[in-house]
Amino acid sequence: MSSQQIPEEHLPVEQGAAHGAAVVADDPFANPGLPAHKPRIQDIDERAARRSERAVAFMFTLSMLATVGFIASYVIFPVDKIVYIWPFGHVSALNFSLGLTLGLALFCIGAGAVHWARTLMSDVEVADDRHAIAAEPEVKAKVMADFAAGAAESAIGRRKLIRNTMFGALALVPLSGVVLLRDLGPLPEKKLRSTLWAKGKQLVNMNTMEPLRPEDVVVGSLTFAMPEGLEEDAHDFQTQIAKAALMIIRIEPDNIKDKREREWAHEGIVAFSKICTHVGCPISLYEQQTHHVLCPCHQSTFDLSDGARVIFGPAGHALPQLRIGVNSEGNLEALGDFEEPVGPAFWERG
Repeated sequence: MSSQQIPEEHLPVEQGAAHGAAVVADDPFANPGLPAHKPRIQDIDERAARRSERAVAFMFTLSMLATVGFIASYVIFPVDKIVYIWPFGHVSALNFSLGLTLGLALFCIGAGAVHWARTLMSDVEVADDRHAIAAEPEVKAKVMADFAAGAAESAIGRRKLIRNTMFGALALVPLSGVVLLRDLGPLPEKKLRSTLWAKGKQLVNMNTMEPLRPEDVVVGSLTFAMPEGLEEDAHDFQTQIAKAALMIIRIEPDNIKDKREREWAHEGIVAFSKICTHVGCPISLYEQQTHHVLCPCHQSTFDLSDGARVIFGPAGHALPQLRIGVNSEGNLEALGDFEEPVGPAFWERG
């Protein structure tokens, strides 16, 4: 039987009604009110309050020490140091120490604030009616008065030990974010201005891993090369190849329009950086008839017969050219490093 079918005389009656009285309750969800306030031990025992104060100050102090430990970890542990920590196994000493110290610093601030609120701040519950979103002037005045009362009840002015250690913890924690800027990468210094290419470095075919000879490069072909001595299993291989990768193309000398390009070539064999000057994508699409090379990312097009100048697309600079020659063994070699820095937007950055 649904509630709508229940006769009125069977509806719930008010609590405390006389036996047999069928009085309908006016408000079945009456406000039960707030329970009677029970004082905490800190409210009646100043010694307990001081113990709580020292506990909160201890947690804030521990947070400060953990923040100092976080910063010290950057100095103490190298990036590649691996240690065994049970039960985690082999982990990075730097990452483990950073996570442990930063987590401890943040946890102690939160735990100290919670313990402070639960033991020393006022715990009297206050009920207030809902009001419109736009506060009236008297409400604003009441809020400010309540804030002042809350500040007084927190005893932040009287509990100087808590106040000072809290300010110290909150002041030191942001330093963790400043130190984290190191993870953006090492300072480039002059690394972006130079590559592994140097006078006498042989050009190695990236497919066969053998030194390139002039007869290996035919007219219209595209070959990719890297410096002699760079190994694919080296820890910095990706960093170095991102600057040193070459495109080797052979063009009939009479078809080379740029004078410097012709002088820096060897019998029509020219070497240009493979790294697009737009956003650093590797260039690999070569048009044999036009001597144009196309970047697959954003279609920047370079004319390799005219100093690799940009003829289409968003790239802002020509591809750097590497001056090459032939050594006594008949292999192609570099006659120096790139004269222009390799990569995208370097001129705006540097």
